[in-house]
Amino acid sequence: MLRFIFTLILSLSFARAERPNIVLILADDLGVNDLSCYGRKDQPTPNLDKLGSEGVRFTSAYCAQPICSPSRAALMTGKSPARLHLTNFLPGRGDSPAQRLTQPIIEGQLPLEEVTVAERLREAGYATGHIGKWHLGNKGFSPTEQGFDFTYAGKANTKPSATEGSKGEYDLTAHAEQWLDEHRAGPFFLYLAHNTPHIPFAALDEDAARHRDAFHPVYASVIEHMDRCVGRIMAKIDTLGLRERTIFIFTSDNGGLHVLEFPGTPATHNTPFRAGKGYLYEGGLRVPLIVRWPGTVKPAWVNDTPVVLTDLVPTLLEAAGMDLAKQVGPLDGVSLAKFLAGGALPARPLFWHFPNYTNQGGRPASAMREGEWKLVEHFEDGKAELFNLAKDVSETTDLAGKESARVAEMKGKLAAWRASVGAQETKPNPAFNAAKHRTLYVDRDSSKIGGAATAGAVEREWTDWRAAMNEAVKGSRAIVTPAQGDVRLLAKDAQVHGEKLRYEPQPQKNTLGFWTRAEDWASWDFDLPKAGRYEVEVLQGCGNAGGAEVVVEVGGQTLRFTVIGTGHFQNFIQRTIGAVDLPAGKQTLAVKPQSKPGNAVMDLRRVVLRPAP
Repeated sequence: MLRFIFTLILSLSFARAERPNIVLILADDLGVNDLSCYGRKDQPTPNLDKLGSEGVRFTSAYCAQPICSPSRAALMTGKSPARLHLTNFLPGRGDSPAQRLTQPIIEGQLPLEEVTVAERLREAGYATGHIGKWHLGNKGFSPTEQGFDFTYAGKANTKPSATEGSKGEYDLTAHAEQWLDEHRAGPFFLYLAHNTPHIPFAALDEDAARHRDAFHPVYASVIEHMDRCVGRIMAKIDTLGLRERTIFIFTSDNGGLHVLEFPGTPATHNTPFRAGKGYLYEGGLRVPLIVRWPGTVKPAWVNDTPVVLTDLVPTLLEAAGMDLAKQVGPLDGVSLAKFLAGGALPARPLFWHFPNYTNQGGRPASAMREGEWKLVEHFEDGKAELFNLAKDVSETTDLAGKESARVAEMKGKLAAWRASVGAQETKPNPAFNAAKHRTLYVDRDSSKIGGAATAGAVEREWTDWRAAMNEAVKGSRAIVTPAQGDVRLLAKDAQVHGEKLRYEPQPQKNTLGFWTRAEDWASWDFDLPKAGRYEVEVLQGCGNAGGAEVVVEVGGQTLRFTVIGTGHFQNFIQRTIGAVDLPAGKQTLAVKPQSKPGNAVMDLRRVVLRPAP
């Protein structure tokens, strides 16, 4: 018996040791061509070039959204920002009369109900550390509430010195090195999210002087320091003897900032790709992605297969030996684990939904890439642009007029995908001012900035436009769900009425399920902190059919909705079903089916009441 126990302990210890460590380094607003290994001639990055030579360098890697917070949310959850209803940066951009449309209310933080890659890996025995930028919520929604054992934010902006850059990168690196020392036994997951090279940035005069011939000498210096810091983490992994057991990933949250947004910018250009951060054109979506995985990924592999950063969550979970079928809710990415080992990756379309206006001049749109074809659908006027990326990577020639059948087919697929993830929609702006709109979006199209030899030349040309863009949203209120003030009614807290309906606590479910009788219903008692008008949102899943009619009763008011088939009962989508006016104080909300045409009414994970604008 003792021998059996000893053998079991040894086997478990071996299995633990065999699981790879994970280092994920995320840059902030780093453009796809900002590294010399991606072709940039005026910004040397020797350490990242070396990393690329030791693994795979993807040349068609895409972020989940061309702006920070939603991209990071997707990176943490493996879910599309459209499904999360977190589609713009936090705390969000307010509406203005210059907009033809109003934006939807988005999540003001990554909800705690969402399960992150850190939570999943921690459950599997990984030590989890977050160092650097989070940008997914403040108090109550920090990394420690989302699966990280350790977090250190550092400072987003610092004064350059002999020992520090302008983005606190050396301080973050020192804390990462210490954390790696402490967790060398593994397995561990280190998420090092640099603030580099996000504006504002600065450099010592002598550093900028070394890069005097660069597009932006100060920016090139900032990139140099980031590269050195990545090199230090690479060296630490080697010093600890962990190279062969560590997956090392470097990427960026979105494309580079190509517009004037702050004195001393634009930061970079994304040539030959169009536009940058804040846009669904290639310059905003494409990011550098380097993966080193010794023994699995062949060295010096340059791959042009389209992948998206939502793929990293299922990839890392499979690499850690976890069963993807048992994970919580849908994962919109696919695992690249077998592909990285030399296997095939089936072709698939990639989708984006961005129902927001951006500080960079972007307007509400959706996009889709299928093979060599890219469709961008604009919501202001319904116009669709079609590009053949194999022949026109700069997206300069719109082929929509010549390929009407293809446009119709792709628009149909894009609309079906939006419905499948519960994507939010825009609405006409009752305060729309056509003259202001023309000044910002028609007379000047910031997606077409490019061709200037220096950042200074772009800055001089676009100063007036920048001032008008800033003025447009001056004093406007961000359109996000507040961290405090919304009411979240979770499945686990429901009072169940009936014979079959029950709460299913399994991690992959966490839902009200077995709703096979229309007579069964659920309710919640809660205190409403403040009187007012509240939008009501349900997080529902269903099989292929759907069709059940359901009423939601609260405060003497009734809202009705029809359950949408989502393909799987744990494939949840968020849906705003209407608004109610409620007094402060004790309330009861009830969800009561009126019909059940299929096998079950639905699965219901939560109901949210959020203050309406």
